[in-house]
Amino acid sequence: MNFEHKPLSAGLYFVATPIGAARDITLRSLDILASADLIAAEDTRTARKLMEIHGVGLNGRKVVAFHDHSGDGAVARLVRDIQGGKSVAYVSEAGTPLVADPGFELGRAVIAEGLTVTSAPGASAVLAALTVSGLPTDRFAFVGFLPASKQQRETEIAGLRDVPFTLVFYESPKRVGEMLGNLRDVLGGDREAVVCRELTKKFEEVVRGDLAALADQFADRQVKGEVVVLVGRAGARAVDDQDVSVALREAMKTMRVKDAATVVAGALGLPRRQVYQIALTLGDEE
Repeated sequence: MNFEHKPLSAGLYFVATPIGAARDITLRSLDILASADLIAAEDTRTARKLMEIHGVGLNGRKVVAFHDHSGDGAVARLVRDIQGGKSVAYVSEAGTPLVADPGFELGRAVIAEGLTVTSAPGASAVLAALTVSGLPTDRFAFVGFLPASKQQRETEIAGLRDVPFTLVFYESPKRVGEMLGNLRDVLGGDREAVVCRELTKKFEEVVRGDLAALADQFADRQVKGEVVVLVGRAGARAVDDQDVSVALREAMKTMRVKDAATVVAGALGLPRRQVYQIALTLGDEE
């Protein structure tokens, strides 16, 4: 394959890379990788392999590591390289940099110095999952990874209960069964959802259903690969005070009043203040 080896102006070039199939990279991304003075990568081995697959030679250029643990010193060095007139291409391990991947602090630092930041768009697990999900895509919210703690996870899910968008999450394959159970318990089992696994790869899998069915299906299943979970937008439902009280009493067995009110309000689609007042009353009674 022939690349455009045109000199690039000094600046930071965020380059999207395939999430699975190596051929999903764009021609412009390959041009940038072939022409940049310096390649920075979340995983240098993955970056070198991708360039080798597509016949992009390094020709003496460096590939340096830059990831979540690189620190301020690594950011400062790359900023100095750009200030010195170099073009720096940054690639995360897969997908688009900054989207649940490193790059944000680097981009901010380059912008703060008045230097150029450019994007070469391409593959993204978020957009790929939305495309195949069958859920509404006119409005969506990318949440990324939820907290590891069950209580924190359920509290964050509760805060998303009434968001009128399709919700998109990333999740570890080891925790996806537990996470689906949390989504079912807080949002309700009848909410539409989709689990996408290994998108664009050989064993791609898309499983659709409601949260109750998906939570059961993945409860004891051993899952491998990259996972994206999507949840359909909320629908209105009627809730009486008795339902609220029952839910609060159960939540307050393991949570503080404030946290229990947040989770129950999210699960039932009610104003938090209203639920909190009921929780205080129940606390006084007990």
